[in-house]
Amino acid sequence: MVVPLTLMLVALYGLGRRVDVYQALIHGAGEGVSTLLGIFPALVGLMTAVAMLRASGALELAAQALAPLLERIGLPAQLLPLMLVRPVSGSAALGVGAELIQAYGPDSYLGRVAAVMLGSTETTFYTIAVYFGAVGVTKTRYALPAALCADMTGFLAAAWAVRLIFGS
Repeated sequence: MVVPLTLMLVALYGLGRRVDVYQALIHGAGEGVSTLLGIFPALVGLMTAVAMLRASGALELAAQALAPLLERIGLPAQLLPLMLVRPVSGSAALGVGAELIQAYGPDSYLGRVAAVMLGSTETTFYTIAVYFGAVGVTKTRYALPAALCADMTGFLAAAWAVRLIFGS
């Protein structure tokens, strides 16, 4: 009921201010379509790159190579594919998370950490491509490194929080 009620209140407010609500809706939808057309190539490129990484086995190879470092900082190596895919693609990350939960169980340490990671991190490259592409920003400068640091912080905090609340 919240969404229909909000839409009704916005429409009534617009009518009260003597705004052509329907024309404003059509104008906004047109701008949305032009924005979609502007960011579509970046989205196709990201989705293609994720599919190629998963199909080639490169994610599993990276997990094997980085396993000792991850174990040292308190992250199980089995979570690396999720950590590599999450900043790029939310749907691929959900797939990897579902595989982890299916393999280790939803109440396992790995399953819980995977679920918390999915809920506490962002699809960084997707978000940058969409929002920066929508406004025409081509140089991300410090935004990308800062966002990736925030993702790493989210991954570490997820493992820490699950260990703190549930134990390992």
